[in-house]
Amino acid sequence: MPSGSENRGAKNSGAKSAKAIKAANKSAGGAKPKAGLPKQRNIPWLTIGAVIAVLALIGVLAVNLFPKYQDKAEADKFAPSSENKDPSIEIDGVVRNEYPPALHVSATQRVAYDQTPPYGGPHDATWATCTGIVYPNAIRTENAVHSLEHGAVWIAYNPDKVSDDQRDALADRVDGKSYMLMSPYPGLDSPISLQSWGHQLKLDDASDPRISQFIAALRLNNFGVYPEVGASCSTIPGAFDPDNPPAFDGSAPGPDAVPMNGEGLAQDQGELGTGGAPGGLPGGLQLSDLQVPPAVPEAPAPAPAG
Repeated sequence: MPSGSENRGAKNSGAKSAKAIKAANKSAGGAKPKAGLPKQRNIPWLTIGAVIAVLALIGVLAVNLFPKYQDKAEADKFAPSSENKDPSIEIDGVVRNEYPPALHVSATQRVAYDQTPPYGGPHDATWATCTGIVYPNAIRTENAVHSLEHGAVWIAYNPDKVSDDQRDALADRVDGKSYMLMSPYPGLDSPISLQSWGHQLKLDDASDPRISQFIAALRLNNFGVYPEVGASCSTIPGAFDPDNPPAFDGSAPGPDAVPMNGEGLAQDQGELGTGGAPGGLPGGLQLSDLQVPPAVPEAPAPAPAG
C-alpha cells in the first residue's frame, strides 16, 4: 500500500495541476464574460442635413423679408384718409406746389418747367403709360407730367449716380404696379427723385424708407391731391408707345416754350368736372375714352335704284 507521504504528494500534484489549468483558462479567455456593449446606432445624417438646410433657408428668408415687411408696416402709417388727406406733409424733405390742371401742349411743344424733374404744370395731351412700366431710357418730360395728373408716382434717377443694385431696388418698387412709372433722368441733381402731382422728394439711397412712405401717401390719393381722379394710366394706342416712347430732351427750352402759367393755353374741358373743377369724368368715363379718336362710321349704303 502506498505510504501517507505518497498520498500527500499526489494530492499536492493534483492541486498544482488544477491551479495550472485554471490559470491557463484565464489567459485563454476563460474569464467570466463582461456585460455586452450597446449596439452602435445609425445616425440619420440625411435627415439632419435636410433639417439644417430648411433652418438655414428660413433664416435667409427672415433676414431678407423681415425688413420689407417692416418697411411696409411703416409705410402703411402714411396711407391717406379723410382725417389725414395728405400724409406726405409728415415726410421729411417733401416739397409741395400747386399747379392748374388740364393745360395741354402739342407733341412738338416744350414747356419751360421751373423744377427738375417737373411735378406739375402744362404737359402733353398724351400721358406716358404708367401701369408699372420701368423705362430703360429717358422719356419725354411733358408726357410723364401728364401721368402725375392721373395720380401716378414717377421715380426718376440719375444714371450716373445710381448703381445697378440701387436701380434694381427702385425697379422692384415699380415693375408691374399700377399708377407707377420709372425712368432715367440725365443731369438730375440728386441720385433719386420721386414725383407726384404737386409733390417731390429727392433722395440719395434706394433703401430710404421715405420712398415707401411717399408712394403710400400720394399714389392714387383721392383726397384732392391730384386733379384727375378716375383717369386711366393705360397705353393710348397710336398716341404713346411704351416700347418706343417720345425721347427725352435735356436741352434748355427755347423762347417759344410754353410758360409755367400756361399763358396762351385753354384748359381742356374734357378733364374738368362739373363747374370747371378738376375731378372724375361724368358718366363714369375714363379719360382714355375721350382722347382715343372714335372709329369713323361707315357711310350708309345707297338705296337701290327704282
